[in-house]
This record gives sequence, C-alpha cells and structure tokens, in this order.
Amino acid sequence: MMTSQQLSMLYQQACEVELQAFKPGNVSIYGEGHGMTVTDFRISAEVSAAPLCSPDYSLGEKIFYAVKATRDAVGCNTNLGIILLCAPLIQAVSCSRYSGLTLRQALKQVLGVTTVADADWVFKAITLACPAGLGRANVQDVHEKASITLTEAMKLASFKDRIALQYTTDYKDIFDFALLRYNYMIIRWGNKNWAAAAVYADLLSRFPDSHIERKYGNQYSEMIAGKMALLSEEFSRTDNPERLIPLLHCIDQEFKSREVNPGTTADMTVATVMAVFLEDSISGN
Repeated sequence: MMTSQQLSMLYQQACEVELQAFKPGNVSIYGEGHGMTVTDFRISAEVSAAPLCSPDYSLGEKIFYAVKATRDAVGCNTNLGIILLCAPLIQAVSCSRYSGLTLRQALKQVLGVTTVADADWVFKAITLACPAGLGRANVQDVHEKASITLTEAMKLASFKDRIALQYTTDYKDIFDFALLRYNYMIIRWGNKNWAAAAVYADLLSRFPDSHIERKYGNQYSEMIAGKMALLSEEFSRTDNPERLIPLLHCIDQEFKSREVNPGTTADMTVATVMAVFLEDSISGN
C-alpha cells in the first residue's frame, strides 16, 4: 500500500505531464486560454493533492474537499474532471483491503461499493465547481440531495458525460485503449509528455468531448474528430513528435478562436497517466 505522500507526488506528476503535453484547444505550456493559466492548474494540482490522498476521507469526501481546495485557491473550475477520475484510482491503491489486487481489479472493487453519502458529497462538489454547461436534471439533480449511490448516479449521467461513463465501465476507455496507447508511445519515443499528447489526440479522434458537447451540442464534433484523426496519423508516422509543433499550433489556434476546449479529453489524459504511474509503482517498475 502506498503512502499518502507517495500518492500525492504521483498525482501531481501526472497533472504536470498533462500540462507539458501539447493538447490543441486546451491549456498547456504551449498555450493558455479560456481564462485559465498554467499556474492555475499547477496550484490546483498542489492544493487538491492532500484531500485526494488523505486516508481519513471517504471517496466522496476526497472529491468534495479536493474541489473545495481548488476553488478556494484559484476561484474557477480547473480540475473537477481530473479529481472525479483520479479519486477512485487513488482510493484503489490507498486501502489495505485492496492490496494484492491489480489496479484495475481494485478499482472495480472501489466502484462497486460506492455509497449514497459518496454521491451526496460529489453532488456538492459538482455544484461548487459549477462546470460549463451544467444544467438541471429531472432525476438525481446535483443541486439536490442524493438518494442513490455514486456509481448509480454516474450511470444516469453516462449517456452524456464520458467521465461518468468511466464509473460504469470500470474505466474501460482508459485501461483498454488509452493506457495501451500511452505505453506504446513511451516505448517508441521515450517521452512522457509526447505520449500524453498522442493519447489526447487519439481519444479526441474517437470520442466526442463531453465538455464541448455540453456547451455546443455536436456543432463541432465532426470537425474536431477530423482534425484529431489527422494529428493521430501524423503522430503514428513520426519518430520525432517535435516536428509536429507547427501543426499543433495551427489546430490549437483554430480551436481556441472558436472557444472550443476539449476539457474532458484532457481530464481523461491525466487519468491515463495517473493509472500508468500507479501500475508502475504497484509492480515496482
């Protein structure tokens, strides 16, 4: 079982890798935007790490207090999706009852025993973060008190939110696709940041971004998928991803000129890197 300090370090490292990755339309060291800066995200990672990794908090409490710490520090929603995805992964390796299991097995156990209290804490966290496009729901509205478990609530939202979908599929997108792609690119390039960029492009070429579709519907979905499919193909061809920086800048400018921010895909990228780091730590690599 890893200590809170070890988990905090890995979480902050995963967040930093994602910031170092050139993710068109999203905030990175290559370009800020959408009223947020790289510093905002670094502060957010730092202040959210302690509650996320606290052994004294339940899953729902981890999420709420991490969101609260972020909101208090930067005053905006920089990392709700990151927190929602990373909290179960951290819970899976921080509880002694799950020792001896693989990360994926432990995660499945965590998601299988979420509670109504967890859901209530997460509803409060989502309301506090107030993500773009957050509306009202006829059933289990986050502005009201929860009456079903967190995993059950995520199932209700899974048809419109890719992060919620991970809770109902034991992170299938990450373990069956993104993590494999990341490891392949690490072997090929030997660079964590560029491997993360490739994962971001691959995910966005295959799955519409929930953050964008909450704001715009499917107005930009086909255009984004086409651009990212082109980028993924270029990543697959090159032995030196640095050569693609001009293309990345071009796509980044186009997305940001339309105020398109693939935030959900960026959150999925952080979770992928975090899963890789945790699996490596568990196996002793």
